[in-house]
Amino acid sequence: MFENMQAIYLAIPLSCLFAAIVAGIFGRVIGRVGAHTITILGVATAFVLSIVVFRDVAAGNSFNGAIYTWAVSGGFPFEIGFLIDKLTATMMVVVTFVSFMVHIYSMGYMHEDAGYQRFFSYISLFTFAMLMLVMSNNFLQLFFGWEAVGLVSYLLIGFWFDRETAIFANLKAFLVNRVGDLGFLLGIACVFMYFGTLDYAAVFASAPGLVGETVSFFPGTEWNLFTVIGILLFIGAMGKSAQVPLHVWLPDSMEGPTPISALIHAATMVTAGIFMVARMSPLYELSETALSVIVIIGALTALLMALVGIVQNDIKRVVAYSTLSQLGYMTVALGVSAYSAAIFHLVTHAFFKALLFLAAGSVIIAMHHEQDMRKMGGLKNYMPITWFTALIGSLALAGVPPFAGFFSKDAIIEATHASHLFGSGFAYVAVTAGVFITALYSFRLMILTFHGNMRVDEHTRHHLKESPWTVWVPLLLLAIPSIFVGAIYMEDMLFGGFFGDAIQVRPEHDVLGQLAKEYHGATGWALLWAFFTHALKPGPLWLAIAGIAAAWFLYLEKPELPDRIRDRFRVAYDVLVRKYGFDEFYQLVFAGGARGLGRLFWKIGDVRLIDGAAVNGSARIIGWLSGVIRQVQSGYVYHYAFAMIIGVFLMMTWFLHR
Repeated sequence: MFENMQAIYLAIPLSCLFAAIVAGIFGRVIGRVGAHTITILGVATAFVLSIVVFRDVAAGNSFNGAIYTWAVSGGFPFEIGFLIDKLTATMMVVVTFVSFMVHIYSMGYMHEDAGYQRFFSYISLFTFAMLMLVMSNNFLQLFFGWEAVGLVSYLLIGFWFDRETAIFANLKAFLVNRVGDLGFLLGIACVFMYFGTLDYAAVFASAPGLVGETVSFFPGTEWNLFTVIGILLFIGAMGKSAQVPLHVWLPDSMEGPTPISALIHAATMVTAGIFMVARMSPLYELSETALSVIVIIGALTALLMALVGIVQNDIKRVVAYSTLSQLGYMTVALGVSAYSAAIFHLVTHAFFKALLFLAAGSVIIAMHHEQDMRKMGGLKNYMPITWFTALIGSLALAGVPPFAGFFSKDAIIEATHASHLFGSGFAYVAVTAGVFITALYSFRLMILTFHGNMRVDEHTRHHLKESPWTVWVPLLLLAIPSIFVGAIYMEDMLFGGFFGDAIQVRPEHDVLGQLAKEYHGATGWALLWAFFTHALKPGPLWLAIAGIAAAWFLYLEKPELPDRIRDRFRVAYDVLVRKYGFDEFYQLVFAGGARGLGRLFWKIGDVRLIDGAAVNGSARIIGWLSGVIRQVQSGYVYHYAFAMIIGVFLMMTWFLHR
């Protein structure tokens, strides 16, 4: 049985890799049908086998071991290995299911694109990289998967490479992630230096013995080892999971095809940082300073990005800023040691956010690739399936019961309220205020897109219709877990120790344990009812309802009111439209500074030192010297005779004085 399961572990990522290679290298031979067939079969195989693994792990089995020794240096083996537990199995199912839906959806969305085979190769390769990341049992393989998803996301964001904006966006994503990856790599190096191993289990087992160990960067300064490791690793998570101030790449990545937006921003790349911090819980629990940093960064991201989402008019960018905000919620949960709540929200968010992105793509198809919501309106009657599924996704995102987002988001807010960690008070205010804002921008999108007066031009209106089945079938399949997965897994994931030893929390940080006591041991339907009745008290649920009502009033009943509010608060509006100036600052200071430094080095190093002094300078010296020597070659005999006499005189003088 063990050998069979090990073969299944290998088959899950390799089925995606094989499909990617075939579609990428032999795409012209097998054609469009062959490319999407083999990649869909590959990811479907991975999904089915992931369910097999999930059921096996749920039965109490697990695996942690090396599969392949990649290299040996100085007697130290660098291995490829798998750690299969409930945390890994959960991520595997979520990643492969969302990827499976995106593959099917892409058949309809990309059917007219010239790079059809290349696209399917990329998304299959991306799935392979993400699986290698979540299945890793050591920091080496984690870093491989980390960088691989970054590389493939670069290719996917810039898939339409003939667009200048797409090239700018993928370069921006690549560079911003390299900033985070530098911190991540330094964190891994710090782990290796102090633990002497890259294996998770060995590091976690040795960690308690290094409590109190310090690191000195400068004379007279001492930093706690786990604070340094935790913050460095979290810098990597800030890049991948787009936390302030390394968030700027994610909204621009909307330049890629919509299926990529769903794949990258729902369950895969942007959740890699959340998964990594949860996996490293045995290390983070040893540094409250690192946890406080995570809480504050997450709270800032949740609140600030939600506010920006209100003023966006591009349908995909509204959903993108929603992703940023929800990632902030997950990060806050990590910071208050509610790791299970963070992963629970990751799971529910994966389904309803993929649903919203794909629904937005369905609208874009119908609108002939128009993405401005101000040019939409009244699409409900033309696209009933898209409207219905988008409504489900929006209700789940807003946190309305019984939809999935209600359970996970409410748990994060309550866990933050129960925490006594530094920064948790500010985080509680931020995530609570974010509930109203989230509901407001979610239903602003719904109303501007599907309700009210039609603002569609006549040509587009004449061709408006529901998207093909390859588009709406994934929408319906994603809508199902967006409704039910929260209620089904709330008890186990939040209070039932679902993740077992994969997540470790110190007793003084166990905020979810404190919440469980408030429900007096209720289980099953009784727990669901207790959770719902608790939400009926003044708090997040009513803020969500208020946000929906505000959107309805502002954008349907009084559509002239938003313009008056904008004019009244012009300064605040401009700040939000400019996204707090992060992009301008980075362009001026970092991009402009790098170009300025490059020009300085060019003028001084290349022009003056290398070209001026070394190359042209040596030529000028030789030219001057040859001009001097040329004077000696006069061609007159008496000049040569005089030179000979002087030479003989100097030689005789030298010999006589020896």
